[in-house]
Amino acid sequence: MFAASVQANTIKTAELRDEVNDFLGRELAAHLSAISTLDPPPDRVLGVPTTGEFSWGTFMRSLAAYAETTGKRELAGRDLAKWVGQIGLIEARAGSKAFSQMYAALALRHFGRDLKSNPLWQQLSPDEQKAWLSLLNPERFYDPKTNKVINLPENYLGVAARIASINYDLGIATDRAFLDKLLDRAAIQFHDGAIYADDSPPTGRYDRYSNEYARYIWQAAETAGRKDILDRLRPSLIAQMRLWWDIVSEDGYGYNWGRSQGVVSYLDTPEIVGFLASHAEFRPASLADIAALYYQAWNYLLHDYRTDAHLLSIFAFGRGNYAYISREREWQQTTGFFGKLANSHTPIVNALAREGVTTFPVVPSLKPVARFEFFRKGPERWAGVWVVRQGDLRFALPITTGPRPGISDYLPAPYGLRGFAAPVEQSYPVATPYLELADGRVVVATDGADAIEPAADGRSLRVRWNRWAVVGKKSGELQDVGLTSEVVWRIENGALIREETLTSEEAVTIKRWRMAVPSTHDKVETTDGKIRFNSNAGSLEVQLLGKDFNARSSIVAAGNGPLGRGVRGAIPLHLLFEATNINIKPQTPIKYRLILKPY
Repeated sequence: MFAASVQANTIKTAELRDEVNDFLGRELAAHLSAISTLDPPPDRVLGVPTTGEFSWGTFMRSLAAYAETTGKRELAGRDLAKWVGQIGLIEARAGSKAFSQMYAALALRHFGRDLKSNPLWQQLSPDEQKAWLSLLNPERFYDPKTNKVINLPENYLGVAARIASINYDLGIATDRAFLDKLLDRAAIQFHDGAIYADDSPPTGRYDRYSNEYARYIWQAAETAGRKDILDRLRPSLIAQMRLWWDIVSEDGYGYNWGRSQGVVSYLDTPEIVGFLASHAEFRPASLADIAALYYQAWNYLLHDYRTDAHLLSIFAFGRGNYAYISREREWQQTTGFFGKLANSHTPIVNALAREGVTTFPVVPSLKPVARFEFFRKGPERWAGVWVVRQGDLRFALPITTGPRPGISDYLPAPYGLRGFAAPVEQSYPVATPYLELADGRVVVATDGADAIEPAADGRSLRVRWNRWAVVGKKSGELQDVGLTSEVVWRIENGALIREETLTSEEAVTIKRWRMAVPSTHDKVETTDGKIRFNSNAGSLEVQLLGKDFNARSSIVAAGNGPLGRGVRGAIPLHLLFEATNINIKPQTPIKYRLILKPY
């Protein structure tokens, strides 16, 4: 499929450029040809709904990005500028917000910064231009009086800032004070040397959105000429790009915890690579290695793409998605792939040509790493991520907060460890116990921590919880339940060991203790107390040792239910540990060790 030299194991830049452009032209044409009219807009294209959030805005941005990338003004016999203009009217009349608006602003700019010669703008009637102006107004979801986004996470301030900066750049908006106030508000989390952004202040929710948020603010400030904000953001982007490089997998998969997983995490890579291609100061590695990662993400997405249906395999067997990626957004996610690819393709190809890189490796060189990156250091709650890439041990273990307490995608668990996976968006004890107390509360050691002590060599981590998250409550509502958990993770003989000590100053009864180790392998065997999951992809050995209580173990086949759906494929088997009526007495701690060893 690709013109890679088997002997040299390299990719030619020119051939990659042509192949991606050919793919975009062919597949966008298939989608465009399936739309016979926009008045009224069809509720389905190629058999899937167009009614999901951001759907039409995503498609119009993809068409516009392709037009700028290739220089073509027609596709499938359609005038691209005219069609993008008419699609924008669909979103304008629907009252669409946020990303639909940002994609509209980007789509308009793709056709030129001078509106007097911009073919999209010039083909609109005066009334249609008014409709577009309403679509480009960030006040649909940003309130300038309170200087906050309306019922949305913090990262949407970056979306609002990008819309406002493009509007000002194009001359659509002339209120410089409005733009500066919004930019100042969007950048506020990076005051006083802060590196990472909390997406749900003050709970401490740190995930991939911190990187995207910083990029969005940088791009908005760059467009607006706000050098002061660029100077403030520079240390953040340097650190965040280094962390991304330490987390990313050779196949292009980026952040492996949080609510933007699966296809989204592969789509993230071209966007980040496109940014790094244009901003060399933030590159955590050579341009050739960064291009290799772009190739890997593109290659995965290409093979995940169903050419017969012209859609990504988002809802294939065993594939999990957060609820916001609904069936109504299947088309939106697929056309988002086109747009992100088209928008990043020109910067990376141009950078390779500009810097004389005519070939680059098929697989990036990702060096070993073992370190802890702090997102926040107290005083109320600590947060960060332990990043390990040591032989077969490759994972990111976050200490952070999720959208609700104890959710499977935000636990202190080794996400990315081969053979191990978490079911998507479930209240489930993935390598982190759920403790049901005598009064019925279910508590879990997560949502940040009370203390984090990484080892100097990055090969072990000690974390303490005095206050617990309560399943069913709101994030950030921590409780002292009379228990202290101290967990030490360490790397030893190719295994990851989790050793937990539970102590109490008063007698506490744990009515039910349970923990799960879900595996992507489809076979299991037990030998000498060791449970080993196996498949053609390798093995994962699991042991629970040194228990001061009797824990029962069982194997459950998850099928295609919620517990069987992972971000990168099926999770067929789960090893469950469970114990009841554990009594913890003062000065009498209980201890146990969980050992995970991939092969």
